[in-house]
Formats: sequence, structure tokens, C-alpha cells
Amino acid sequence: MKKVLVLIFALFAFAPFAKASSNIADDFRNHFGAASDLAAYNKDINALIGIADFHTGRGTTFPGFDIGATMTAVKPSSNNNISSEDYIYTGFLSAETKIPVVGLGVVVRGTDMNGFESLGGGLKYNFSLLDTVHFALGAFYDRAKTDWYTQDHYSASASASMNVLFLTPYVGVGYDYGEIETRGFTHNRSSSDGAARYTAGVNFKPFPFVYVFAAYTKTAGNEGFQGGLGLNF
Repeated sequence: MKKVLVLIFALFAFAPFAKASSNIADDFRNHFGAASDLAAYNKDINALIGIADFHTGRGTTFPGFDIGATMTAVKPSSNNNISSEDYIYTGFLSAETKIPVVGLGVVVRGTDMNGFESLGGGLKYNFSLLDTVHFALGAFYDRAKTDWYTQDHYSASASASMNVLFLTPYVGVGYDYGEIETRGFTHNRSSSDGAARYTAGVNFKPFPFVYVFAAYTKTAGNEGFQGGLGLNF
């Protein structure tokens, strides 16, 4: 059963984006130069990670847990003259549970896909109004890297959702800040940049404990998409 679930995660969350002429690391190496707008690239990578902050306003309850697989894709901004692909994409695996004493959710997430590695996590605080509208506040840190740069990513997010039968539409806002530093070049560079993002999406529960979701995100310079599925107990 576990192997079947893993296979389902891989097929539905990752397969739609499986084709690209070069991975994130190779694309960066092939197009990075003295005239490259590293700040614009940094903001796009910020959004790539930050999109994964939430997919609902409802959190887990102790001793429950949430495990999921998600794909995030960002269309590079017009100022990003490094990325040559139509979309920068990667997949994340995440796990969340709740600490009963303090009432906070703990999230761990990571990826090693498409030439991009990241490991991070954060804390979430959830509350509800009349048990109808659910809210989540979260703060996250991620350490990302490729063969040609490292990045420290910080984000804060707020989301709200409402159950409508078996659907859970949600909206959210967030802020991403990243510190990127190139490596392996004759002259390395660094940049520190941040931007707000706005998200709208929907969760769908085809079976008990199983959910799938899709979302659209917009920032001042780019747009992104997210899709995935998971188990919530």
C-alpha cells in the first residue's frame, strides 16, 4: 500500500512537468554573466519556494499528521535574463504535525529535483471563526542550493479557507525574502531581495483522508502555479 501511494504521488504531482531542455542548475550556469539581473532571478527562486507555504487555512490536529507532494512552477519575470525556460519548476515533499502543548503546527519540507535542492521548515498557527472559516499564519526558513549558488529563503504567510461540501477554496498572502550567493565562478556575486505574493486556490477531497489541490500565485514580477496531493489524518 505504501508503494502504491508513493507511485500515485509521483505520477500526479510530478509527471506533468517532467520535460525540460535543461535543469535549474545547468540553465543558470549557461546564462549567468556580468550583465545578469541576479536580483530578478533571486525573486523568482523566492517565489518557487514560498508558493509551497500553504494549501489551506486549516491545520493538523494532534495526534494527526499531513504528508503531501506538491509541484511548484514559476514563470520567470521579464527582468530575469538568466532563466531561459518558460517555467522554473521543482517538486516538494512535506510533512506537518501539531505540538499539543503550544498549539503550533510544525512543518518540514524539502526537494532534490530538477538540479535544485532545498531543505527547510517552519511553524504554523491555526484558528477558526465559528468553525466555518479557517485561518493559518506561518513562518518558514529554507536552505536551497544548486551547483552554482546557495540561497537562504525566509517567508511569512497568512491564508484563509472555507469548506464548501467536498471543496475547500482558499486565499492567502505571503512575503518572501532570499539571500543568494553564486559559487564556482571567477567573480561571484550576491543579492538580497524580497517581494509579496498573492495566492488563490482550491482543495478537493475525492476520498476520506485524501486531498488534491491547485493554486495560482501572483507577485509584482512573476506568476506561479502549484498542484499536488496528500494525506491528512
